Amino acid sequence: MLDESFQWRKEMSVNDLTESSIPRWLLEIGGIYLHGYDKEGNKLFWIRVKYHIKDHKTTLDKKKLIAFWLERYAKRENGKPVTVMFDLSETGINSIDMDFVRFIINCFKVYYPKYLSKMVIFDMPWIMNAAFKIVKSWLGPEAVSLLKFASKNEVQDYVSVEYLPPHMGGTDPFKYSYPPLVDDDFQTPLCENGPIASEDEASSKEDLESDGKETLETISSEEQTALLKKINVTEHTSKAEENEKVDSKMKAFKKPLSVFKGPLLHISPAEELYFGSTESGEKKTLIVLTNVTKNIVAFKVRTTAPEKYRVKPSNSSCDPGASVDIVVSPHGGLTVSAQDRFLIMAAEMEQSSGTGPAELTQFWKEVPRNKVMEHRLRCHIVESSKPTTLTLKDNAFNMSDKTSEDLYLQLNRLLESNRKLEDQVQRCIWFQQLLLSLTMLLLAFVMSFFYLLYT
Repeated sequence: MLDESFQWRKEMSVNDLTESSIPRWLLEIGGIYLHGYDKEGNKLFWIRVKYHIKDHKTTLDKKKLIAFWLERYAKRENGKPVTVMFDLSETGINSIDMDFVRFIINCFKVYYPKYLSKMVIFDMPWIMNAAFKIVKSWLGPEAVSLLKFASKNEVQDYVSVEYLPPHMGGTDPFKYSYPPLVDDDFQTPLCENGPIASEDEASSKEDLESDGKETLETISSEEQTALLKKINVTEHTSKAEENEKVDSKMKAFKKPLSVFKGPLLHISPAEELYFGSTESGEKKTLIVLTNVTKNIVAFKVRTTAPEKYRVKPSNSSCDPGASVDIVVSPHGGLTVSAQDRFLIMAAEMEQSSGTGPAELTQFWKEVPRNKVMEHRLRCHIVESSKPTTLTLKDNAFNMSDKTSEDLYLQLNRLLESNRKLEDQVQRCIWFQQLLLSLTMLLLAFVMSFFYLLYT
């Protein structure tokens, strides 16, 4: 396996594959890309088969595109598995390319072992049943168990609707476009550098500011200066009180134990952000960054669900040897999901550089990509084990009833899918028998013809 893998990497020039190595039309068509997560939090690797037409002239380029995405993902995620979404909707016989399918299977079997979480085959036409019987023969018994055939109703067992396109029954508004590459779907979260305040507090502040502006417009210039001085004093004292409140809240946080040791920052926790459940009441979590360089390090935090989270601070800097505590909290009662991700980006700044908002914005525009350290964190929800009131116990009973109902529905769905599968198998067997009968009839006709010809 090692020998074969090294040979393949040399032949495909995997280490040198870049965007410019791939024909632009292949990147623009949107047949292969990374986007979204399954219910287990694994990245989705989409293969839209309808965009693939068997053509020997473009086969090598398409293989290089697969290798490009897998190598890019492997370098970024360091061993985290992917779920392959084989979307066979709207495909015809022209899209069947067994050599290309075999290449994809070998990628996960030999070149990137243990990277495959599962392979979801969506809306497979019955005409491809025979082809996938051949595919199964290429896989070992363990790999066969990773194949999941799914219809529109069943695909939601593996991927939630928020990451499924409308033709799969989902609500994901994502539309593929290039450039840029679509796998980097991290965005800036809410409340970038402001204090963590509730929505009521924020709205009341806005009301006060608007009232203040209206009052200032009606009074004289002398009164304005006096009033502005008072407002500045009150703002200063309120900010000091807010900082004290935040500091007192920070002391109550439990410091995370695991540490990722990067070249610029040590990041704690190393892999997962632990959020409390609604019952536990501890929704907020803490990220601790420690600067291990001799220079100032600029950092910013991005997330795949920017509408869900408030992060303070999300764009700032850290002095040499110092530590910064970042508070992450769900926004507006939205629930934390295991599919959500956070990206921490960091880069060294020159000693003469300023660290104000304007200077940081300009710095991130100019810093080269190869100078930026990146680290990703997953989300994990810690469920409450002890209900505190009778209401919670009642809810627990209701939940168990709902769970049994869900299991019953899933069982019915499974039985229905088994019946559909049996029908497909019967149709396939009938079709094969018909083909065999026609072949035998044709053979008998040819033999009779030659017999009559020579006698």
